[in-house]
Amino acid sequence: MIKVKNLSHDFEIGKKGNKTIIPVLRDITFDVNQGEIVTIVGRSGSGKSTLLNLVSGFIRPKAGKIYINGIDTSTFNESKFADFRIRHLGFIFQSFQLIPSMTAFQNIELPLILKGISESERKVMANDMLNKVGLSEYGGHYPSELSGGQQQRVSIARALIVNPPIILADEPTGSLDTETEEDLLNFIIHLNKELGITFLIITHDEKVARIGHRTIELRDGRVFWEVPA
Repeated sequence: MIKVKNLSHDFEIGKKGNKTIIPVLRDITFDVNQGEIVTIVGRSGSGKSTLLNLVSGFIRPKAGKIYINGIDTSTFNESKFADFRIRHLGFIFQSFQLIPSMTAFQNIELPLILKGISESERKVMANDMLNKVGLSEYGGHYPSELSGGQQQRVSIARALIVNPPIILADEPTGSLDTETEEDLLNFIIHLNKELGITFLIITHDEKVARIGHRTIELRDGRVFWEVPA
């Protein structure tokens, strides 16, 4: 599903003629197989978020290759990757990334609009997804009217609405309390087992890391170890 091969990346700071190169990732190689939950752990500054942004196509790698579903995405421009994302990837963010002026229903519906789905189909699909995540009574509520756990479920519903084979998650429980975190992790396990969705999860939380079939630690921009969780 995901193959990262000899991936390296750095950031340039400063103006032309006075730039400082800061290496972030160095020769990263790993695979995520279909139906796996793989968790990426590491201290702050180890390169976890940069790695996820590279796999997501929000930034382009300086060296190496990224294959998703057998397709080399490392040379895609933003327009091509935007189209690729809507068909292949779902996203769960720590900060939920919901649009505050839209209701839960409208936030979930948005990817379907971008995909060109008709209004009548969108209504059925979004309501069905609200029901699946246990929020059928909250479709008309705005994010500010929902708890953190409910907002994260809306975020997950939005990720699932286009039936992506892969979901990328960046600290998905970072804004949740302990009880809500437990519910979310159980839901991710359910989605993996029942729907076969592949997950790549960035986390610093040991409890989150333990739900993975494999855990990879990044240290100083390199793969330090990889073991079954």
